[in-house]
Amino acid sequence: MKKLLLFSCFMLMLSCTKNSNLTQKPTFLIGEWKRLDDKPGNQTYEMWNTNLVGMGYTITDSKKSFQETLAIVTIKDTLYLEVRGINEQPTLFKFTEQTDSSFVCENPQNEFPKKIKYFLDNKQLKAIISAEDFRIDFIFEKVH
Repeated sequence: MKKLLLFSCFMLMLSCTKNSNLTQKPTFLIGEWKRLDDKPGNQTYEMWNTNLVGMGYTITDSKKSFQETLAIVTIKDTLYLEVRGINEQPTLFKFTEQTDSSFVCENPQNEFPKKIKYFLDNKQLKAIISAEDFRIDFIFEKVH
């Protein structure tokens, strides 16, 4: 009986830890990041504030050629990455995996990307945006 009680308590603790992890906001994003693997002539940046609202933009030939607004939002106890500025309406990507230094979010209905992964790797912020047969990798270093 004691073993069953201990096992039940352990499983309850595990499930609570997992659920709370999926609503923990990814603070590792905070800061200004500059893309290292950009196309020649482009400079791409992502900036995330402490409220986890960010902006991604690319400068080509001294002019802003691309801009999007990003935010980590909570809807009914679930985290989403909200992307504005690409489509008419904001696009939501639901968090499906998360650790203290990474997350994966998905929106299977979106044309591209369907999946977005952010993760820290040796003090670099890396991102992969992908669909079934295509992906784009990003490598950023922290500027501030």
